[in-house]
Amino acid sequence: MQRHRFYAEPSRFTQSAIVLDPQESHHLVRVLRLGEGDHVFVFDGEGTEWECEIIRANIREVELTPLRRLEDQVESPSQLTLAQALIKGDKFDWVVQKSTELGVKRIVPLITDHSDLRDLRRGESRTAERLLRWRRIALEALKQCGRRKLVEITAPAAFTDFCQNERMEKNLIFSERHGLSLGEAASRIGSVGKLNLWVAPEGGWSEGELHQAESSEFIPIHLGPRILRTETAAIAAVILAQYIFGDLK
Repeated sequence: MQRHRFYAEPSRFTQSAIVLDPQESHHLVRVLRLGEGDHVFVFDGEGTEWECEIIRANIREVELTPLRRLEDQVESPSQLTLAQALIKGDKFDWVVQKSTELGVKRIVPLITDHSDLRDLRRGESRTAERLLRWRRIALEALKQCGRRKLVEITAPAAFTDFCQNERMEKNLIFSERHGLSLGEAASRIGSVGKLNLWVAPEGGWSEGELHQAESSEFIPIHLGPRILRTETAAIAAVILAQYIFGDLK
């Protein structure tokens, strides 16, 4: 039986009831054709999920009674940030979806020397639209894969600024030119709680970016002898990091 999952902000939870917002209510009633007496699952984006019974349903508001709190562990113990250089829209959408499924905690769209910045050049409104789109994609991926904590997707950040902000964390920068294997890096840094994975755009990192990463003591990583597309490299990096540091061991 398919598990129907919905998101409700924590403010919509009380001890006795959960109320879905208009968008989720419309989807439940009009798209899925569910109604009173049906059982669904609702999560709050902060780690809590309940099996619920629908007690009142219309396209603007659905009210549910929580029956059973789910206690199984679905979030990775490794807090991964994917710092992905901006690439063409549909490719970045795909990276957001798949990295969410794989358990990343945060996604940072990076403005780099070789990034695709066509959308950013269209103004703040277009950038805001892209950010909302990425967050919607991540939320739908959360519903599909069973996670309960929202993925943080930040506004696009300049490479230099984010590099300065994160220099005290463990940072792995993926490069075609040189570096360790991820296994070799793991033996060097040991276990980690927070880990940043930096993935270049199609044109790669510039010399200045590599120099700044080196001066910030980032660990250079390569992904083998083949040249990967940036979206492939991003997903490979997340899978390998989850295998070594997270819950895909």
